[in-house]
Order: sequence, then C-alpha cells, then structure tokens
Amino acid sequence: MTDLTETIPDSEPFALFDQWFAEAQQSEPNDPNAMALATANAAGVPSVRMVLLKGHGPDGFVFYTNAESRKGGEILANPHAALLFHWKSLRRQIRIEGPLTEVTSEEADAYFHSRPLVSQLGSAASDQSRPLDSRDTYLARVKALEAELDGAEVPRPPHWTGFRLAPARMEFWLAERNRLHERRQFTRSGDGWSSTLLYP
Repeated sequence: MTDLTETIPDSEPFALFDQWFAEAQQSEPNDPNAMALATANAAGVPSVRMVLLKGHGPDGFVFYTNAESRKGGEILANPHAALLFHWKSLRRQIRIEGPLTEVTSEEADAYFHSRPLVSQLGSAASDQSRPLDSRDTYLARVKALEAELDGAEVPRPPHWTGFRLAPARMEFWLAERNRLHERRQFTRSGDGWSSTLLYP
C-alpha cells in the first residue's frame, strides 16, 4: 500500500486559506478567485452558482451581487450560505459555511466604482435574473444609460451590494492517490477554532 503522510496542518484556518489561495493564484489559468455559492430560499430549497471572491480576511469572505436577483432574494430570506473553492491544478478544495451580512455602503461604492466602466453600466442596466425578451434589449439599455450619463460617474444602484460570509466551519480537502483523500475541518469555537481530520 502506498505510504501517505498527513499534509494539511492543524493551523489557523485563515492563514492556511491565504497560503492555498496564493498558490492557486500562481497555478490556476483562469479566475483563481472563482467560488461556488450555495444559498437556499425560506423553504430550504437550494440553488448554486459561481461568483468571484472580492475580499477576504478574518472577518469573512466578500462577494458582490444584485440584491434583487434570485441569489439576492434567497440571501435576504435565509442569510446563511456555503462557499466552495475548487482548484483543479492543485487538486484542492476548500468548503466554507456561515452566516451572511451586507457590506457597508462605503465598501459597495468603492468596489462598484473600481470595476471597468462597461461592467458598471451593465450592472446598472440589468434586471438580474428576470426574464429578457432578447439580448438586444439589454444591450440597448446599456448604450442608452451610457449616453444619458455622457461621461458622468455611473451611480451604484441601491440594490447592487455585497455580502460577507463569516465562517462557522472551514474544510480543507486535498486529493490523494487511489482516492485516499485528506480532509481537515475547522469549526468555530468561541474566539478560536477547533480542528479535526475527517475520513475521506
């Protein structure tokens, strides 16, 4: 039998995330900050989609969205979510679960206006997740908004905002040969964390 040793350290989970994320930024060819976001509505019916991580630290993991979209409505009805990072080039995954809170208006403004102009216009012109009769309709709205503003700053729509997930649980997963994978789970315990290995 292959001799496998323990690889994932019993350390501070945010420091471990920073290490793995930095390595993913060097190895992943596209969007190393892409993560699956799973939410559920008030009845507990789940849905999942890919979003981009736009900030992280000991206070949590931040992403931005239209709060009037499907995911926005689910978050407002049931402010708990799960994230999944999968870095295929590194054969690693990180699962993160916890409650969500809205970022401040200042944070949302700063990120919105850091985006390319076309992205700002696209967000402001979009009724995200609602039916659209044709793509031409949407593109015409983008062009009309650009003409209306005539070079002025694009106002951030009040429903375009960000959410921060404060982790209650983080799991680090490392692929091993013959599916003898290694998993370590960190669970919030007061102001610190408890840690345990999990069977694959």
